[in-house]
Amino acid sequence: MTGAAERLPVLPLRDLVFFPHLVMPLLVGRAASLAAVEEASAEPERLLLLVAQRDAEVAEPAAADLYRTGVVARVVQAGRAPNGVTKLLLEGVGRARVTRYAPAGGHLRAVVAPEPFDAQAPLTQEDEATARRVVALFEEYAALHRRIPPELVQLVAATEAPDRRAFTIAAHLDVRHPLRQELLELPTLAELHARLGELLAQEIELLRLERKIDDDVRGSLFRNQREFFLQEQLRAIHKELGQEDDDLAELERQVAAKGLPAPVEARAQRELRRLRRLSGTSPEAAVARGFLDWVLALPWTERDTEMPGLEHARRILDEDHYGLEEVKDRILDHIAVLGLTGRLDGPVLCLAGPPGVGKTSLGRSIARALGRRFIRMSLGGVRDEAEIRGHRRTYVGAMPGRIIQAMRRAEVVNPVILLDEVDKLGQDFRGDPAAALLEVLDPEQNAAFNDHFLEVDYDLSQVIFVTTANSLARIPEPLRDRMEILRLSGYLDHEKMAIARQYLLPRQLGRHGLEPGAVTVEPAALQAIMRGYTREAGVRELDRRIGRLARKLARRRAEAGASADAGGGTAAHPAVRVGPDDLAELLGQPPYDPDASLLDDKVGVANGLAYTPVGGEVLEIEVSALPGRGRLQLTGTLGEVMKESASAALSYVRSRVEALGLDPEFNRTRDLHLHIPAGATPKDGPSAGIAITTAIVSALTGASVRGDVAMTGEVTLRGRVLPIGGVREKVLAARRAGISHVVLPAANGRQLADLPAEVRDGVTFHTVETMDEVLALALRPRPAVEAAAPAAPSARPARRRPADRTPGRAARPAERVDDAVEVAH
Repeated sequence: MTGAAERLPVLPLRDLVFFPHLVMPLLVGRAASLAAVEEASAEPERLLLLVAQRDAEVAEPAAADLYRTGVVARVVQAGRAPNGVTKLLLEGVGRARVTRYAPAGGHLRAVVAPEPFDAQAPLTQEDEATARRVVALFEEYAALHRRIPPELVQLVAATEAPDRRAFTIAAHLDVRHPLRQELLELPTLAELHARLGELLAQEIELLRLERKIDDDVRGSLFRNQREFFLQEQLRAIHKELGQEDDDLAELERQVAAKGLPAPVEARAQRELRRLRRLSGTSPEAAVARGFLDWVLALPWTERDTEMPGLEHARRILDEDHYGLEEVKDRILDHIAVLGLTGRLDGPVLCLAGPPGVGKTSLGRSIARALGRRFIRMSLGGVRDEAEIRGHRRTYVGAMPGRIIQAMRRAEVVNPVILLDEVDKLGQDFRGDPAAALLEVLDPEQNAAFNDHFLEVDYDLSQVIFVTTANSLARIPEPLRDRMEILRLSGYLDHEKMAIARQYLLPRQLGRHGLEPGAVTVEPAALQAIMRGYTREAGVRELDRRIGRLARKLARRRAEAGASADAGGGTAAHPAVRVGPDDLAELLGQPPYDPDASLLDDKVGVANGLAYTPVGGEVLEIEVSALPGRGRLQLTGTLGEVMKESASAALSYVRSRVEALGLDPEFNRTRDLHLHIPAGATPKDGPSAGIAITTAIVSALTGASVRGDVAMTGEVTLRGRVLPIGGVREKVLAARRAGISHVVLPAANGRQLADLPAEVRDGVTFHTVETMDEVLALALRPRPAVEAAAPAAPSARPARRRPADRTPGRAARPAERVDDAVEVAH
């Protein structure tokens, strides 16, 4: 290679730095690299420029992706493999500096100037000493590395040219890619020798440490065996001298100082005596030691003594939660009794309601209000009884149950333990966890709770247990009998608005780095998010939507700041105002549209009200009368109870054909198809009877069902309307849907007085005892029905208060009165 500048094809290298004076094989497969090899092979000197990439992940590197210092290499041999990869044998000629890259025929070509060391300049004595030290360090490095052959060390020692020797050592030094490029770019041979000495010294220290660790691991087995025999000899010596084992003595001191109950201390002393007789490496010793560790870790007398006043508790509940006045009032009663008596033997509180209404956070607020420690324990998916009662100490690895583990985390005997998702307990061949919880939650039993691992009684009577559930129907009746139900029905629109403005929006803005004063979300925009982007009883989805809104605004601010920095200015952050028209751009199109057709009068379609684990729902119950032979077809994934309700409704209609003005032979000439939309969702429960009956009568008579009326209640074969549960949730669902008239069983009329005024406003309630009253209220007048049934009320009847009607008779014991309609999502 001459001293003048030359134009050479460029071959980029991934994770490889080529050094001068080396001969190395190389595999080439990229199209640009193959083009560079072909161009070099066509020239007489067959020269290439080998340059390392700055980032090995770049598949098609440009000029900016390559270093400016490389190695000019000669293609000694080239051959094409069957898989299309070219095998090269390259010989490094010398270093070169790239002055300019230029594209050429699918690859890069570089204008290079050679950068050789001054081989004629004599080395000083200091440089010579450094060079000899580098060779000596490399010999030590090769001896420790184990993958460098001795022949290479001999070759380096026999090389006379100092630059060739230095580059050979640099090529075989196992360091990171940028350090190898740094070695290639050093301007003088003296600096190269100095840098090689530093790197070799560092690598030798690391290799020595690795060798020591490897030797320690290899000798660990022998040492373990040796320690076993020494420990046994030491144990025998202590036994002969009458001296105690220090470890066991410390355990005995801890047991004596713990202040354990007498039965527990006696059991611990027995385990200590047993542990002294056992070998330290036996499995039985590990089990006994584990028992003693758990006994010492559990709280037996430690307790939180702080008992804040009732006003403090009220303030904590109001700070943490908006609304929920009835629930807060019952919790304050609970706290007041606890403050007077010091303990509470009453039933366990169960916070029941749809997701996102604040059940778990209420449990945490109770702990704050009482000044006690809070432990949350999720029961969702627990199927093994041992998860509650613990495993028996018959094998290594046995552990106490979750209750004892929670007490260990609490470190006091009187914490607040929240048993979350108690309605999602499972059951299989390993036992029934719900049955195991009976002993935990029963005040008459939990003073002597017996865990299978501990096998001693543990007092849980001072613990305040709070449970949460989405659906009460999934809780076994014996377990439910131990709990007092507090229903969290859901939030009204004005409550959601207040929660969003006071809690959700400031919290999400703070999480995403936005100052509360820098972003203003108009009330109309929050209302649009609630109506168009969420459909829930709680505020969990609303919180997620506000979080997404905050992320979009944070991204806009970041992009505006980046643009200002690129322009050389200072990023300014003006106040942002979000209106309803901005939501489509920030959150996308709303997934929910107001169903205006729900309020239209339709033939054969009645609005039913259901109580589901996620809150109240309005269900459209559709019935079509078709020519046929009296067959009843049911679709919509109905459960057994709803199928029975449909059969009972049809039997009632058949018994009232004359009063309803129907053809007595319709059962032989007409088929009925009953369908409830959302067929992928299972639906069951005993409160859809009157809605099904109304839809059947409407389909057979042609009378329209009022779209502004929704109803709930079960019907008997005689036409009596039976009471149901979940009144508050169903009324909230009707109110959200814009329904102005709600038909309820007369026996549920007394519950209307407990509804908040905000729930009752805008809704007219009609309490009924018979199916004739339901038909008179729900069907529009038609000539075929007016003669047989009482006239329907006007489109906007006068509002009927619960006190305006005489309450219906209570259901007889033989009648089924369920408290919820289960619609499993």
